[in-house]
Amino acid sequence: MDLLDRFLAHDAWTTRQLLDICRELPDETLDEEFDIGHRTLRKTFDHIIGNMEIWSALMANESVETGNDQTLSGMRERLTIAESRLKTVAHNVADSQGWDEEWTDHLDDPPRQKTYGTAIAHVVTHSMHHRAQILYMLRKCGVPSIPEGDVFSWESAVMS
Repeated sequence: MDLLDRFLAHDAWTTRQLLDICRELPDETLDEEFDIGHRTLRKTFDHIIGNMEIWSALMANESVETGNDQTLSGMRERLTIAESRLKTVAHNVADSQGWDEEWTDHLDDPPRQKTYGTAIAHVVTHSMHHRAQILYMLRKCGVPSIPEGDVFSWESAVMS
C-alpha cells in the first residue's frame, strides 16, 4: 500500500468511525451548538463530506452536486460515494504523475487554476482539521472512549 492509499483510506475510515460513534447520540446532541467550526456535529460532518464531494467532482471536471441527506446513515452513505470518487481521481493523478498539472476551479470567482496534488492534499488535511473539532465536541458532550484518530490506529485496525 503506498502513501496515497494510506492517506485516503485513513481519512475516510476515521470519519466513518466518528459517524458510527455518533449513532449512539440523540438528534439534540448532534445539533447542539458549540463555539467551534461549523458549530454542530451534524453540520461539521456534512461539511467534511460535502468538501470531499465538491472537490472530487471539480477535479474530475464533473458537475458539482453534494448530497443533502444529513442523517447519520445518509452521511455515511455519502461518505462511501465521496471516498470512492476521490480515490479514483487521486489514482488517476498518481498514475499519470499529474500532481503538478492544473485544473480549473469554476466555483472560485473568478475561476482559477489549482494543482491536483495540492487539491488532494487539501481535502485530506481539511477533513483532519474538522475531525479534530468533532473530537472536541464529542468530549464536551461527555462521550467516553473517543478514538485518537491517528494513522497508527487505522493501520492497527485494518491491517490486523
